[in-house]
Amino acid sequence: MRRRPRQRRLRRFGLAVLAVLAAAALAVGLGTLLPRQGDRLAGARAEAGPEPVRHILVLANPIHTDIALPLDAATRARFSFLRDAGLLLDHPQARWLVIGWGGRSFYIETPTWAELKPLPLLRALAGDRSVLHLALAGVIDMDDPTLRGIDLGDAAYERLLDAVTATFARGADGRYQPIADAGYGPFDRFYEAEGRFQALLGCNTWTAAVLRRAGVTTGWWTPLPQLLFLSLDLHAGGATG
Repeated sequence: MRRRPRQRRLRRFGLAVLAVLAAAALAVGLGTLLPRQGDRLAGARAEAGPEPVRHILVLANPIHTDIALPLDAATRARFSFLRDAGLLLDHPQARWLVIGWGGRSFYIETPTWAELKPLPLLRALAGDRSVLHLALAGVIDMDDPTLRGIDLGDAAYERLLDAVTATFARGADGRYQPIADAGYGPFDRFYEAEGRFQALLGCNTWTAAVLRRAGVTTGWWTPLPQLLFLSLDLHAGGATG
């Protein structure tokens, strides 16, 4: 007689778990499949007649995405303050400026998977202050399946740069704030950033939001790189990879 209530509780618990999993799967599916339009002004300007085209990249690893900007005159001018932190924007082999946003502890303390530590991971899951990571890159293999390429006109590219630079936190003097002794090597730097990192609204949703400012359509909610790429493949006609 006592087993029945226990069996009912176990059954209810199992049904609750299944309901949570089903709701999560539905949210992920709808977040990817439902298009979220990019900034209309940027899109309109990008389509308003012929203009120079800039090719940007979205780079991915299993959990994180970055945006790679061509290191042309406009990009160097907008990010000239990086020279003050010792980043060699004019290095002859530098072709791209790679930018990502993420949780402070996990991002700074995990340059490779082999260096993964429990505390930064827990902070990323629970919520953490955010940082921007900027790194120089040389030639990138355009056939790499872990990237997507997107073509932007001048106006759309400027709006993307506006979105990125607006993410930098500024000090009381109005200057950007590099983080001392933080970086993976001589060709990258970390900066204080606006916003608080949350696991479900993290680096990949930031990447999507920046792309939308440039007029690119993404999914509504893309918390993983694979979901962001799928949404770009579905909704962003200019994405290639």
